[in-house]
Amino acid sequence: MNAQGSPYASGSPSPRSEHLPPRSNPLRRPSDRFEWWFRRLLIILLVAGLPVAAYGAGMTAYEASMRTVRAQTAERHEVTARLTGDVRREKNSVAKQPAQVRWTDAGGVVRTGAALVMPGTSEGTAVRVWVDRNGTVTSPPTSTLNAKATGWFMGGAAAFGMAFGSYGLWAGTRLLLDRRRYAQWDAEWEWAEPLWSARFRRR
Repeated sequence: MNAQGSPYASGSPSPRSEHLPPRSNPLRRPSDRFEWWFRRLLIILLVAGLPVAAYGAGMTAYEASMRTVRAQTAERHEVTARLTGDVRREKNSVAKQPAQVRWTDAGGVVRTGAALVMPGTSEGTAVRVWVDRNGTVTSPPTSTLNAKATGWFMGGAAAFGMAFGSYGLWAGTRLLLDRRRYAQWDAEWEWAEPLWSARFRRR
């Protein structure tokens, strides 16, 4: 047969040039259709839900941290205290060391406590310390910067967790679908293999 009589001559479409829409492909199995829809659903949920989850988690953590900031700021205040003794300088040590300090509160009561000061500080040196309502030396209140950092961290963690969870869900679903497909292929081959074998034996 010459080129003009060929069914795939110029001007006639070849089977390879025909592209069926994905949904109407006769070779698509139900599992393929489910995978197609499930993948797109996950993408939509990820695109729409990831910003919402990140923003919600970040704002929740930020507001909780800000409540802590406001509570600690209301309960703690800074006072000027003085060292009751010299702080010795240890060899090759630059870290602050606990030392006894004394101050007078707003009610005129003399109080004492331990505060961290630099080595080599002499007796009577004025230091600033934070105390609570009971007059106990405590740490400074949490700052708004820490609250913002906590919000950003929790927002990023929520976004990462949602992305990782979506990927894990997709990978697990794909694994289950592949196992089902392999089982179907094995069952179909067990049915078709005797027919193929008999066909070749007749030849």
